Amino acid sequence: MNVLEFTGSVAAGAMAAGFLGALTGLGGGVVIVPLLVLMGVDIHYAIGASLISVIATSSGAAASYVKEGYSNIRIGMFLEIATTFGAVTGAYLNDLMNPAALSIVFGLVLLVSAYLSLRSRHSRDDGDKADPLATRLRLDGTFPATDGKKQSYHVHGVPQGFGLMYLAGCLSGLLGIGSGALKVLAMDQAMRIPFKVSTTTSNFMIGVTAAASAGVYLHRGYIVPSLAMPVMLGVLSGSLLGARVLMAARTKVLRIVFSAVIFTLALQMIYKGFTGKL
Repeated sequence: MNVLEFTGSVAAGAMAAGFLGALTGLGGGVVIVPLLVLMGVDIHYAIGASLISVIATSSGAAASYVKEGYSNIRIGMFLEIATTFGAVTGAYLNDLMNPAALSIVFGLVLLVSAYLSLRSRHSRDDGDKADPLATRLRLDGTFPATDGKKQSYHVHGVPQGFGLMYLAGCLSGLLGIGSGALKVLAMDQAMRIPFKVSTTTSNFMIGVTAAASAGVYLHRGYIVPSLAMPVMLGVLSGSLLGARVLMAARTKVLRIVFSAVIFTLALQMIYKGFTGKL
């Protein structure tokens, strides 16, 4: 495969990753890193390119979500305190791990992401009250319902969600992903925020989290423009398309397809980690 073919393949794969990442709120990094590794790219450089793509995903999709009124900016900025500190922690931990160990850890994260994508959501009583901390922080909000009206919601479990966000940030810095799986899990399950709000707010947050750790990778020389550019452009175009589709799409089938893809990639990454074929 020559340079032009390689660049085209990377851009096409990045576009698909950005599309799926915008639809699910998981971020395109869960596909980009294993895709680049399977194409022969060193995992540290793959993570560096993925971080740039994650920033592009957030920039592309989040603008549409904020304009439509789905993202909760106040929740996102509050939780970014935890994810930013976690991202810097993970970025420094990355240099202490060898590529084989990183590959295995990444594969395990992919397996968890596949499970979380398919996991049925709990029912929630929209009439219950927010906890006192959420009220003091004014985290409650509204989002557009299917009938065109605004639907209100209350926020719960702020401390639990904050702790999960720190862990999500660590994974983002360590593995070069948006760690959207944990972000969506924290908001949807622990904080009991409506799923569309959780997904769109996650897309808003992942760019800030990635930017916090991208500086560390840039300083170490792991961000190569010739690789990061096609990845960024592909993910950005895919995320813009995904943002348009999300509003009206039925995501059940997309969840199944996405989970099947990342489950396969997870097995390949774990295999390569144990056999040392990186």
